[in-house]
Amino acid sequence: MAILSTLGNYKNTGLLIIRLALGAMFITYGYPKIMGGPEMWRGVGTSMNHVGITFGYMFWGFLAAVTETLGGFLLIIGLAFRPAALLLAFVMLVAALHHYKTEGFMSAGHPIELLFVFIGLALVGPGKYSVDKR
Repeated sequence: MAILSTLGNYKNTGLLIIRLALGAMFITYGYPKIMGGPEMWRGVGTSMNHVGITFGYMFWGFLAAVTETLGGFLLIIGLAFRPAALLLAFVMLVAALHHYKTEGFMSAGHPIELLFVFIGLALVGPGKYSVDKR
């Protein structure tokens, strides 16, 4: 089909759509965690138990919330894109481990998927329509 053969011309548009959608979702996930305050941060931070970190839960929870919110914004504009994608991948790794160890493999599926999406995005880069374009 002729239309399918031309879709390769829109790689940068595809990356932009992915960046906008994921960025908006992560701002939506992260901002309420920031606004939730110390109790929320401590709750989120306890997930670090699953990677062997058993201290500073409030700090780690706050850092995860800021990473989701600021990382989402950076994805949208395409600034510091690769570091943001890798930090979000790490947050998804911790989330996947948390869900796997507390609820089982099936509940870890979404964070695992996002982990690989962020690794792939870090490898590919933000595309032409970004502040970091090269």
